[in-house]
Amino acid sequence: MNKLAFTLFLLIVGLTLVITYFASKRTKTTSDFYAADGSLTGWQNGWAIAGDYMSAASFLGIAGMIALSGFDGFFYSIGFLVAYLVVLYLVAEPLRNLGKYTMADMIAARFNDKKVRGVAALNTIAISTFYMIAQLVGAGALIKLLLGIDYIYSVLIVGTLMTVYVVFGGMMATSWVQIVKAVLLMAGTFLISFMVFAKFDFSIAKMFTEMKSATPLGAGFLNPGNKFTNPLDTISLNLALVLGTAGLPHILIRFFTVKDAITARKSVVYATWIIGIFYIMTIFLGFGAASFVGFDNIVAANPAGNMAAPLLAKALGGEFLFAFISAVAFATILAVVAGLVLSAASAFAHDFYSHILKRGNVTEKQQIVAARWASIGVAVLSILLALFAQKMNVAFLVSLAFAVAASANLPIILLTIFWKRFNTSGAVTGMVVGLASSLILVAIGPNIWAEEAGKAILVGKPLFNLANPGIVSIPLGFIGAFMGTLLSREKVNEEKFNEILVKANTGM
Repeated sequence: MNKLAFTLFLLIVGLTLVITYFASKRTKTTSDFYAADGSLTGWQNGWAIAGDYMSAASFLGIAGMIALSGFDGFFYSIGFLVAYLVVLYLVAEPLRNLGKYTMADMIAARFNDKKVRGVAALNTIAISTFYMIAQLVGAGALIKLLLGIDYIYSVLIVGTLMTVYVVFGGMMATSWVQIVKAVLLMAGTFLISFMVFAKFDFSIAKMFTEMKSATPLGAGFLNPGNKFTNPLDTISLNLALVLGTAGLPHILIRFFTVKDAITARKSVVYATWIIGIFYIMTIFLGFGAASFVGFDNIVAANPAGNMAAPLLAKALGGEFLFAFISAVAFATILAVVAGLVLSAASAFAHDFYSHILKRGNVTEKQQIVAARWASIGVAVLSILLALFAQKMNVAFLVSLAFAVAASANLPIILLTIFWKRFNTSGAVTGMVVGLASSLILVAIGPNIWAEEAGKAILVGKPLFNLANPGIVSIPLGFIGAFMGTLLSREKVNEEKFNEILVKANTGM
């Protein structure tokens, strides 16, 4: 066991528990629990969004993907960053103006129907669970490497901590844990990037030149096609990454933690700058790991490359930097999973329990109790699923969650705001088709099935050959929404659409 790493782990956990303790004293109402009572400023929410977004996939997965696959790994950095332009220009302001606590609130502002709210809640829970699996896989691998604790127990430790944050501290605790984690992650990443750049004499040209001979890929390291040999797979991945963020429930609920749409827009601008700087630095992490850790050592520590960044820290700065970066990665995972648990629990308690089961006849106390029990249920389900995904790259797992979000949520959000004829049938059909198609394509695709044992979860020939289903499932989500609307006999409510259009753009 690495005693220094263990000590830093305990300090991180202690700090987050102190934050949770003070946040719990301020979490009295449903508004406090779901949205921190809209009390965050633009810069605070910007850092919290960045902390929520810069996940284990970003820090562990992308660094490993670039180190092992070269140029193809950088697709993730580009896609994750460009996605915020979609959020900024199309989603953030209308969502804040129309919603209250969850994405379903926004859709229900136009279609006050139980079916719409129920399916939206189902989508939120499914996407959050999918995303959470990736974080738990990263946590399990990290703690196993550092502390020698078995993967199963590692996942259980993280699962327990994330549940404590949400159950006791709600959105206030989750937000401040994410802010602290974002600051630590940016500081650690900057330090490693600076050290890597110094190794290359602060020369971009020298760095790229040396990378041509640093890995088994040779000069091909800097060219596309090492991981994604099928052009359709590359397009599919990038579609999911660019469009998926605007449909991720744990990102969308962050816009309800500020007082108005102007502040929501400011928070996206802050987040975009922070995230942009971070993803530029992932190049140095990936290149540095490939050069100074080595391909074989990265694969030996974790076949998917998830331990590349901590190993690079050890190669450059010894045991202390290794322990610090590992502790920061641990904090990264804790912060993100807390946000995911909260988004799923909010969907169940606020949308399903309060509005569907209880038909709105529920006290604030009952709703908070339901949310806390839902948090425990979501955590248990995610832990069980994570135990079967140990050998998968966390960046890749997250890209699948993005595909589901882009297919099931984004079409409904956009059409709710911009299409006058859109109706309840179209909303339900679009969400069901988007969710079902993406999950089915993943289930019959190469992530689940492989002819060689150990390459995927099950042995067999995949029926769908693309690793990411986005290029098929995203259009199907839009088509489902269009066809459901056009084939329905439901009358167009122009007055309601005009009301939504004004409110979405002005907040009036």
